[in-house]
Amino acid sequence: MKAEDRRELVLAAATAVFGERGYFGATTDAVAKAAGVSQPYVVRMFGTKEALFLAVLTRALDRLLGAFRVALAGDGPAHPDGSAAPHRGLGAAYAELLADRGLLLSLMHGFILGSDTEIGACARAGFLQVYRFLREDAGFSADEVHEFLAEGMLLNTLVGIRMAVDYDTDPAARELLDTALPTKAEFLLALEGQRKPQA
Repeated sequence: MKAEDRRELVLAAATAVFGERGYFGATTDAVAKAAGVSQPYVVRMFGTKEALFLAVLTRALDRLLGAFRVALAGDGPAHPDGSAAPHRGLGAAYAELLADRGLLLSLMHGFILGSDTEIGACARAGFLQVYRFLREDAGFSADEVHEFLAEGMLLNTLVGIRMAVDYDTDPAARELLDTALPTKAEFLLALEGQRKPQA
């Protein structure tokens, strides 16, 4: 296996581990086990847990913006007058990233560590990069960006607290998920093991 492939393997495993356990709960040993490599190998590759987490945040941001760019390129006219509606596919692209276990939750863990000198700076820069993309590339108004980011943070929160677990037993959980994810609730339930994936 090439070094770049091994690095990607470790980053994918680290994304899942950090997403599940958070920065403080994750260890380089847990990442190594998830990646099927030795813990010294992970340390040799990244140096510190902080450097590994920063690489995970950078990778997650790159994946997020890449998905947004693909969605934006695929959006066509949505209005009868032919004007573009770039927002259409971005929300769906964001929700689809849930399939990459831990990616959006790793970003959330980075966002809540704003007081950390290195991680906070990386998280702020990444969040502003997303903001600028939505304003400049997607053409959102400031209010539209606010709404889009708020909905994304709600989605992350629902995933983080595993609201899908209560979908079938609590009417409020069902209503919240159906309202927040009108076209993606079944997708989320399948990811959380509450439903079989639809073919």
